[in-house]
Amino acid sequence: MVLITEEIKGQIEKVGVCHLITASKSGVPNAAPMGGLWVMDDDTIWIANNFMNKTAANVRENPQAALLVWSREIGNCIQLKGYATLESGTPEHAKMMAMMEAKKPGLPKKELLKLVVKEIYTCMPGPAAGSKIA
Repeated sequence: MVLITEEIKGQIEKVGVCHLITASKSGVPNAAPMGGLWVMDDDTIWIANNFMNKTAANVRENPQAALLVWSREIGNCIQLKGYATLESGTPEHAKMMAMMEAKKPGLPKKELLKLVVKEIYTCMPGPAAGSKIA
């Protein structure tokens, strides 16, 4: 089943900076803007860990995460929910490092955060707000 459609992928690319929401094991939330991100397939998003502190700590304690995709320009608001992992020293991390270097040279690229999307919800105002769309 395709969760991340071409339309959603286009919206993520157009927005450019999305907000990644995580929580510690005890439930303390954190939201951080992410610009180094790529939709890799129908359910996986890669995010470069350049400066993540609380986010990385939260993912290590609690893998549940959400990515908020919103801007007035796209006229849509969606939330992608799933599970995040961090890795370094892998071929995928090396690939992400090259992608990040091409996008914005000189950043640390410490780890690759993989978000595997399990559900997508609309967060547009109105009667369907919060409804699952995939």
